Amino acid sequence: MNICFRRQPLRTVYRISLLVVAGLLWTLTAGFAQSRGGRGLVSFGRSSGLASDTLYLDVNQDIAVQLLPFDELVKMAVAYSPVIKYQNEVSSVLKASQGVARTQILQNVSGFGNYSGGNQVLIASGRSPDLNTNPIGQIANGYRAGVELRVSLFDVFGRKHLIRQADANYKASLVQKDIAELELKQQLISIYQDMITAQQILKTRLIDEQASLAALRVAEAELQKGKITTGQLASATTAYVQAKATTEQVKGDFLKSVHLFEALMGTPIQRLKRY
Repeated sequence: MNICFRRQPLRTVYRISLLVVAGLLWTLTAGFAQSRGGRGLVSFGRSSGLASDTLYLDVNQDIAVQLLPFDELVKMAVAYSPVIKYQNEVSSVLKASQGVARTQILQNVSGFGNYSGGNQVLIASGRSPDLNTNPIGQIANGYRAGVELRVSLFDVFGRKHLIRQADANYKASLVQKDIAELELKQQLISIYQDMITAQQILKTRLIDEQASLAALRVAEAELQKGKITTGQLASATTAYVQAKATTEQVKGDFLKSVHLFEALMGTPIQRLKRY
């Protein structure tokens, strides 16, 4: 009796392998999509080990599109920044000092008014009927009013310098406020660009992580079939662990940039979004 063995075509084997790989990739992609939430929002707080520090942002959408225009962000930062508020108060104090320097000369001017009453016997007869009455007061009885002015040499020659000093201090406070706004804008530009860069790197690292995870799942399936060795599986595991560690580090950098941006703006990131 002759037994014939038919060899399976390689095309069928390749087709089955491709179907297995496609199924694994679809499963991983679906699971990743579910973990991202209903609208593609990723929670970075839990991944960084802080359960109460959860920030939801769309990784696939650029930060510049999610947040308000940069010019409006600068205006909000100037309105809410504690540094700018402090400079405003300093300017108000120096403005008041300017007014004091201009009006301080008025302290040398004083007015008075009084009224004295009595009889006019001394004026008529030259004799006072009441010995306890001051004769001089009897002459000066009635209403009296007047103004007293004292001007020192400092008021003549030094007052103008005090006024100029107060004006210069007030103008310097305004310039200092402009410098603080410029520094704030520079810091916003730097941190804003850091957020954009960190987001783009994070998007790339997430793709790398998912590809490494898919390769690891395929390697596990191939190991069960005996097609690869444990060393090859270990290499795939190491590649996935490295990709995962890099992704977590990039997530931390992104979170750091976002929280620094919030602190600089003086308002939560949710209030800075377009919608």
